[in-house]
Amino acid sequence: MKYLFHKLLKEKIMNIIKKTIFSVLASLLIIGNVYASDKIKIGTEGAYPPWNSKDASGKLIGFEVELAYTLCRYIGKQCVIVEQDWDGMIPALIMRKFDAIMAGMSITDERKKAISFSQGYADEVASLAVMKGSDLEGMKTPAGIGLSSPNSDAKKALKTITAALAGKTVCTQTGTIHQNFLESGDVGKVNLRTYKTQDEVNLDLASGRCDVALAAAVAFSDYAEKSGKPVVLVGPTFSGGAFGNGVGVGIRQDDTELLKAFNKAIDKARKNGDISRIATKWFGFDASM
Repeated sequence: MKYLFHKLLKEKIMNIIKKTIFSVLASLLIIGNVYASDKIKIGTEGAYPPWNSKDASGKLIGFEVELAYTLCRYIGKQCVIVEQDWDGMIPALIMRKFDAIMAGMSITDERKKAISFSQGYADEVASLAVMKGSDLEGMKTPAGIGLSSPNSDAKKALKTITAALAGKTVCTQTGTIHQNFLESGDVGKVNLRTYKTQDEVNLDLASGRCDVALAAAVAFSDYAEKSGKPVVLVGPTFSGGAFGNGVGVGIRQDDTELLKAFNKAIDKARKNGDISRIATKWFGFDASM
């Protein structure tokens, strides 16, 4: 009787161990083999035109939506686009709500601490914007400045911008490279107001609640064209430094095979002219890297 009890107990323990091992292996397979699925879920904001937005029917559209389907085709997988608020984008990726991010997300050292990035597929130069008639329209600076290694012209431009923004209310979207720059001290201490979406930034700029705003130059140009509002770009365009090194696909750090697949797909799309064509369609110029 005692022998039988120990035998049954041993069998029960072994079954528990086997089930545990199977569950762990299954979890590892899911975690490390997203690429094995026939579908790739891609998260985008749907509120940052012309990078990504929604049409009147609520369908997700934009440069990155169209490019995502192109890249998935090269990878040989079905593309599923998932809408996600910007401020929860990286946490949602890590929590496996989707497999990749294509949401106008610039490649920065800070973000690379949490996720991996593909090679860049487009440039996102930033610009300040005001409403026509603003006293900032006359700001004299170089056409563009790079902040990775600022030269004397860039440093002079930053001083001009610092003086111009003093006492002004500057608006931008929260959790962006633009907010990071405005809080970096490169243009002094500014009266900063942040918003959940770029649409809210645009609306408050047009209504006068913002004296000046900072975002991707094409975001302001797109808003001006579609709304008819007299939004004017002022000062230089910004790139490098806090503004990152182009826009890429965000991927979980353990999804190495998916990262390789996206890099190969971007190479093919660039070589075949797809990125240039799609960028020109949505931006009005070739923003491909």
